[in-house]
Parts: sequence; structure tokens; C-alpha cells
Amino acid sequence: MAPQPAGEAAAPRGALARAWPLLLVIGALGLAYALGLHRYLSFEALGRQQAALQELVRAHPLLAPLAYVAAYAAAAALSLPGAVVITLAGGLLFGTLLGGAAAVVGATLGATLLFLAARHALGGWLAGRAGPLMERIRPGLERDGFSYLLALRLLPLFPFWLVNLAPALVRMPLRTFLGATLLGILPGTFVFASVGAGLGTVLAEGRQPDLSIILRPAVLLPLVGLALLSLLPVAWRRWKERHA
Repeated sequence: MAPQPAGEAAAPRGALARAWPLLLVIGALGLAYALGLHRYLSFEALGRQQAALQELVRAHPLLAPLAYVAAYAAAAALSLPGAVVITLAGGLLFGTLLGGAAAVVGATLGATLLFLAARHALGGWLAGRAGPLMERIRPGLERDGFSYLLALRLLPLFPFWLVNLAPALVRMPLRTFLGATLLGILPGTFVFASVGAGLGTVLAEGRQPDLSIILRPAVLLPLVGLALLSLLPVAWRRWKERHA
């Protein structure tokens, strides 16, 4: 049998070396589910732990927000379900302003960690093997990536984890991803944080919070307007190219 070429033997090792950040995320996600941590990201669990969490915040006013940011970042990086619950908890524990700001920082950090892990592990490999389709859509994504990602963040029509991974697979610059993510999640996060700030009695009585506020015209229409506004540079560039 002919000896295996050195390049082919090194390729799997190189792929494994690149994949370790994503494998670490997958392993941590499996461990979190095995330990049942996802069950704590529910309204029932938040209601049961409300008094204990508020006591911790009173006892550790400086450390508690940092711990909350770290927990949110971990949940976002592992794509655990329950982002709405965590955001509402931020408003409940810290108020609208501090809770919303902490949620934005935590979500942005977690999204960035997942983005970097996926880009390091899969970005170049997938881009090199996706063929003509990737090459056809790559210029638009690289040129208008900020506007597209900002619109997706403002109107979360797709899962949060998917919007984190897709830019990584087209090698979006980190600065673009970070800026669009930070700006895009600001409005919705503060809306949910403001709702969470008034949920103390509802959760204490074991009732489910009413999240239909996000669908009210006073809230939804401004978000739609911001999303459309973020796409104006794309439309303007396309119009100029068409009439050049």
C-alpha cells in the first residue's frame, strides 16, 4: 500500500487543532444539559429563587452584576434556551437601566465567544468547500454585513445561536460583528428588562408573565422601523450600482 502523503496526514491534525474551541463549547453544552442547568432557565425556577437571588444582590451589590454578566455570557455562548428569562431576571434584580445594561454586555460577550469559536474552527474550512454558492453570496455579506446583521438583531426572526454562527462562516470581521450585535440587541433587551423590573409580584404568585408587550405596536413598530433604517445603506448602494 502506498504511503499516505504528509499533507493528507497533517490535514486531519490541523482540522482538529482548529476545531478545539467549538468542541469545547459542544462539550460544555452537553455537560450543562447533563447537570440539568437548563431547567433553571424558566419562569418557575426564577419565581422559586426570586427571594434568594434578591438577597444575594443586596448582600453583594458590586459582585452580583458581574456574576450576572458572566452567567448570561456563558448561557449565550452555549446557546442554552432561556435568554428571555435571563433578561427578565436582570430587570427584576437590578432594575431597568442596570439590568438592561448588564444583559446587553453578557449577551454580546457570549455571542462573541461563540462567533470566535465557530470562525476559528469552521470558517475557513467551510468557506473553502462551499463552492460557487458561498462565493456568490460572500461579496454581499462582506460588503453589507453590518447592515444585515444589525437588522437581524433588531428583529430576532432567527434563533440567536444561528445569527451568531452565520457571520462566522463567511469570515465577518470581529469589529463588524461586535458593533452590529451590541447595537442590535440594545432596544429589545431594554424592553424586556423594563418588563422584568415589574415582575416581582407576578413571579412570587407563581403566575406566568405577559410577554405580549413586545408585539404591541408601540414596541414592535419602532423595532421594525430601526431594522428597515439599518438596511437603507444596502438599498442606496444597490440603487447607485443599478443606475451607474
